[in-house]
Amino acid sequence: MKPTLLILAAGMASRYGSMKQVDGFGPNGETIIDYSIYDAIKAGFGKVTFIIREEFLDSFKAIFEPKLKGRVETDYVFQNYDLHQYGIDKTIERAKPWGTAHAVLAARNQVKEPFCVINADDFYGYDSFEKMAKFLTTEVTDHQYSLIGYQIDKTLSDYGSVSRGVCKVDDKGNMVEINERTEVYFTEGSKVAYKDATGEHPLPNDTRVSMNFWGFNPAVFKQSEPMFKKFVDANETNPKAEFFIPLVADELIKTGEAAFKVIPTASKWFGVTYKEDKPIVQKSISDLVASGVYPANLWS
Repeated sequence: MKPTLLILAAGMASRYGSMKQVDGFGPNGETIIDYSIYDAIKAGFGKVTFIIREEFLDSFKAIFEPKLKGRVETDYVFQNYDLHQYGIDKTIERAKPWGTAHAVLAARNQVKEPFCVINADDFYGYDSFEKMAKFLTTEVTDHQYSLIGYQIDKTLSDYGSVSRGVCKVDDKGNMVEINERTEVYFTEGSKVAYKDATGEHPLPNDTRVSMNFWGFNPAVFKQSEPMFKKFVDANETNPKAEFFIPLVADELIKTGEAAFKVIPTASKWFGVTYKEDKPIVQKSISDLVASGVYPANLWS
């Protein structure tokens, strides 16, 4: 059974000021999602499932159906505010949906095969899709999941500090914990450090970080649904609280219900956090095209 690529595309990023999931970065207006899908098809994924808000369905279909037709199966999952579908008898007003793990949960009735989760607006590189496809076809079980571990120095921006989920890995290559460091940056001589309340702390350049590229079996839906109910109970008066995938991973690791293999990649990750990042991403992609990694016209 070929694995499925689940793309988190329900959020419109306020900082970026437009719907960056459908913003053009490649030589022919290709979006960052286009490159992820291209790499996933090449790596052997059989289906692409977009998690979106229902009101974006027509625009997503207009953009992606013509180019993906005949190349890969497509499906759409809607992330919404209806809690009753999870057996929660409440209506809670919120400006934003309930976060990434809630988005994954929204796919529980449509995804029946091993799958991976990625952000719509991040460029991950072919190596990571190839390694994830191998994991999802040979290693994944209901108790063994994974995430792609990027080298921290290959994920930073030259435009200031970023947040990164820093992974602590045991000698078996499994994640022990994930710590959100909210202020990570380059110091003198391309070294890496993070700042917290106690000051500046150096990090080795090959420290593994999560860029939200996870591998799962459908069992994760049943495992995470009770956690979501608990989360809603605890946060019904906190309209900004979000149920993130690392919270689910952390709980599964602590209870021993599942392990997460950290799959290392040397790929350079890039994404658009700030408007200033856009020309950098465009240049990175045109360099990859120039060196033959991607065709100049991705879908022709």
